Amino acid sequence: MIEHSLKTGISFGLTSAIITTLGLMVGLNSSTNSRLVVLGGILTIAIADAFSDALGIHISEESENVHTPKEIWLSTVFTFLAKFLFALTFVLPVLVFEIATAVIVSIAWGLLTLSILSYKIAKSQKEKPINVISEHLLIAVIVIILTNYVGMAINQYFNNQLN
Repeated sequence: MIEHSLKTGISFGLTSAIITTLGLMVGLNSSTNSRLVVLGGILTIAIADAFSDALGIHISEESENVHTPKEIWLSTVFTFLAKFLFALTFVLPVLVFEIATAVIVSIAWGLLTLSILSYKIAKSQKEKPINVISEHLLIAVIVIILTNYVGMAINQYFNNQLN
């Protein structure tokens, strides 16, 4: 019972924290190049998205109609904690490094963590780790690339509007 809830919460929470926070950081950095804006974004997403994802898991688990209320609430709490706490780990590089370096360090940290999580998932499902890791990293890299270009486009648009 607790094992399912813990697995659900941690795997979903970590994955969401990595993808969402990196996408936000990269997009905000490429549009503003502001440490304050990126830091504010991380803190905002740590709170708002952690609650949102926890509620999403809560409703998803309820809709399956196979989990006890205790399992549902444990999944909800574990999702919130995993998302909130892991998203906060991206604050440290922003505080320690110049913003461009902080984003690179954060990308490395996020992709490393996603690789480890993917490896553990693959092993538990007796699948080839390289396939699972590659699939998950590809999705993360696509998000990073897209949000970078969106941020650059926003920067370009508003700089043209001001000139």
